[in-house]
Amino acid sequence: MKQRSGLSFPFETAPAFGETLAVAEGVLWLRLPLPMALDHVNAYALDDGDGWTLVDPGIDSRACRAALQRALDGPLAGKPVTRVIVTHYHPDHIGLAGWLQTRGAELWTTRTSWLFARMLMLDEQPLPVPETLAFWKAAGMDPELLARRSQERPFNFADCVHPLPLGFRNMVEGDLIHAAGRRWRVRIGQGHAPDHATLWSEDDGLILGGDQLLPGISANLGAYATEPLADPVADWLASCRAFQPLAREDQLILPGHKLPFLGLPLRLHQMIENHEGALARLRAVLAEAPRSATDCFPVLFKRPVGEAEYGMALVEAVAHLNHLFLRGEITRQARDGVWLWSA
Repeated sequence: MKQRSGLSFPFETAPAFGETLAVAEGVLWLRLPLPMALDHVNAYALDDGDGWTLVDPGIDSRACRAALQRALDGPLAGKPVTRVIVTHYHPDHIGLAGWLQTRGAELWTTRTSWLFARMLMLDEQPLPVPETLAFWKAAGMDPELLARRSQERPFNFADCVHPLPLGFRNMVEGDLIHAAGRRWRVRIGQGHAPDHATLWSEDDGLILGGDQLLPGISANLGAYATEPLADPVADWLASCRAFQPLAREDQLILPGHKLPFLGLPLRLHQMIENHEGALARLRAVLAEAPRSATDCFPVLFKRPVGEAEYGMALVEAVAHLNHLFLRGEITRQARDGVWLWSA
């Protein structure tokens, strides 16, 4: 068993795209490809006897759909996918849910995730809208990059998520779901995505963690033009603390990315400490001089931010500044359309 950063990893090698690996009785782990730096998402097939429940079936890309089809034709062959559980509405988790619905599966997710996904499918933008451009400028986006991106097609949900047919089953905090011969308690997290569902087995130590419970990497906490003064950092910290009394050393976390792991009590502490440390560094640097959100990249991130990561870094920097601002610890002042933050 591999050990790293105080966590234990029972499975040192992930399944190849389109293949599966049994992680517990009746639970298969699939890995599906993503067209980004984080090049995979984990899906899980739960054996319900006469069919499969598939958790987080990946993005709607040609490569991901082909990998999922290989699994359906191979290790999952013989039984249909009768239910899809989506932990949260992000495209790499809900992208192929609608495709599976057209093949007879029922969708289970939180109402917030379903509404967000349906709304974003309709909000196709050939160019960034004025509110997004103003938000980027206010965060201090490089003027040359801003000018270029203003003429480029932005990320569109509809480009990588299959249309969702009408009809879904709502999941709420405390629900009990039966799958793979187990009773799974739904526990809702916040911060990375609103109303992110996690599923905790009451019959053994399995937890389907989605992106709320990841090893080694931090889930992105972002503020966007849709809600420019959102405080996902506060939501994330509150969720981590709410999970702490439930966490045990013997629980096997099945995360949305990277490897399944043991050591949830420590991991929750690390996730809290990670953001509290970032906030402390921000307080210190903003006491020296006013800065824009993009000026804070070197303070928040441990490596240079390239153009591919720039957007995610920008929204995470704004989120951390919002947290301090809404707590009354820092102020901000607009200068030529850019917010400058200071202690």
